[in-house]
Amino acid sequence: MALNRNCAATLALAVFVCSFAGGSARAAESERGADLFRLCAVCHGENAAGNESIGAPAIAGMPVWYLEAQLKQFRSGNRGTHFDDIMGMRMRPMALSLMREGDVEAVAAQVAAMPPVNPTPVLTGGDAAAGKATFTRICITCHGPEAAGNQAMMGAAPLNRSSDWYLFRQVNNFKSGIRGARPGDQGGALMRPMMLQLTDEQMIKDVIAYIMTLGN
Repeated sequence: MALNRNCAATLALAVFVCSFAGGSARAAESERGADLFRLCAVCHGENAAGNESIGAPAIAGMPVWYLEAQLKQFRSGNRGTHFDDIMGMRMRPMALSLMREGDVEAVAAQVAAMPPVNPTPVLTGGDAAAGKATFTRICITCHGPEAAGNQAMMGAAPLNRSSDWYLFRQVNNFKSGIRGARPGDQGGALMRPMMLQLTDEQMIKDVIAYIMTLGN
C-alpha cells in the first residue's frame, strides 16, 4: 500500500512537472512570437490589417498552417525571387530573418491568434454575380465554398479575408509566371493554370468582387 502511495505521488509530481514545463514552453513561444511580430508590424501594421501603399497584405487571423507555409515558401525561394516581384523580394529577407528553430512557428501562431480583419474593398468595376459563376467553376474545388482555404488541397490559400488589391496582384502574378512557375512550387503549379482561365481583367475583378462578399 505504501509503495502504491509512493508511485501515485511520483506520478502526480511528474504530471505537474510536465504541465509546468509545457506551459512555460508555450509562454516562451508566445513571447518570442510577439517579439518577432514587431518587425512584421512595420509593414503589415500593428493589427496586421495590411498596407496597400507598400504592398503588405492583411494577414491577421489567417490559419497558422497557411502562414507557416508561406513563410517557408519565401525562405526556400519559391516566392520572392522573381525580379518582377518587388513586394515578394521585400518579404523574402524578412522570412530569412527567422533564423532560430521555432521562429516560423512562433510568429505564425502570433499572427493567427490576432482578430481577423475584413479589408475594405478598393477595386471598382467588379460584378459579384458574374464572379460567383466563375468562382464556382474554377476556384471552389480547392478553396472551398466560402473561400476559407483548404490545407489538404495542396495548401489552398484562404481568400475570404484578403485585400482585393492583393488578390488582383497575385492572380496576375500567377498568370505572368511570377508565381507558380518554379519547379519546387507544387501548389503554385496547380494554381497557375487555374488563373490562366481568367482571360481578362473583367473576369479577375468579377471573381474577386464575389470573394469579397464571402469575407463579410
